[in-house]
Amino acid sequence: MEASGLHAIPKESKTKQSLILALFVHMALFAFLWIGVSWQSEEGGSVEAEVWDIKVSEAAPRAQIPEPVVKEAAEMPEPQVKAPPPLEAKTDAKPDIALKEEKKRKEEKKKEEEKRKEEETKKKEETKKKEAEESKKKQLRQADQKKADAIMAEEAKRLAAKSGTGGSGTSAYSTGSIRADSGYTQKVSAKIKLNTIFNVPDTLSGNPPVEYDVELLPDGSIKSIRIRKSSGVPGFDEAVLRAIEKSAPYPQNNAGRVPSRFEISHKPKG
Repeated sequence: MEASGLHAIPKESKTKQSLILALFVHMALFAFLWIGVSWQSEEGGSVEAEVWDIKVSEAAPRAQIPEPVVKEAAEMPEPQVKAPPPLEAKTDAKPDIALKEEKKRKEEKKKEEEKRKEEETKKKEETKKKEAEESKKKQLRQADQKKADAIMAEEAKRLAAKSGTGGSGTSAYSTGSIRADSGYTQKVSAKIKLNTIFNVPDTLSGNPPVEYDVELLPDGSIKSIRIRKSSGVPGFDEAVLRAIEKSAPYPQNNAGRVPSRFEISHKPKG
């Protein structure tokens, strides 16, 4: 250190290394530039540049854009306009449905009324038919009764003239003189039972009998039939009555005479 008081600058010991590094950097830069220039020269393309001067007031002419070609109106097809479909008149379906239902109800009511009238007519015809049958039966019975009375009167006169009793009615053939015994009753009851046609219903409870009192004429024909007790089954009572009428004329008893009356009792189930 000198007396003047200034510090001495020390010499750098690495000057050689710095120079080498600088040289290397320059060489690398030179190589980069060389490669870049060589690459552009190999492309072979040319670049044009247009320089505009700010002072030039006139601008370059505008590029002309071709106008679109417009075809004449005659060549264009006219658009076909379709007529809109006719509007259907909207109708309310509810009144139609109500009318149909009302019509249907009237028809059903009419059919029911006709059916009811037919049934009433049928019932009336059946009633008339039954009444006619009953009237006919009644007339036949009355005719039979008259015939029986006439026969009895003639027989009484004949017996009175023969016996000389004057027709007192005490003859064996006079009315009420002979009653059927048990044997005769069983015999005619069996015949009546065979002629009875009746289907016993399954719902019939018990076995109720029907009882008849039958009066006969001397020739075995029926004078009268009187029901004494009903079985409670009208069909069975009627069947037994028809069998009594069908079984006539009735036979004579063991004494050779026809009883003036007999009683029978029949049951549906035998």
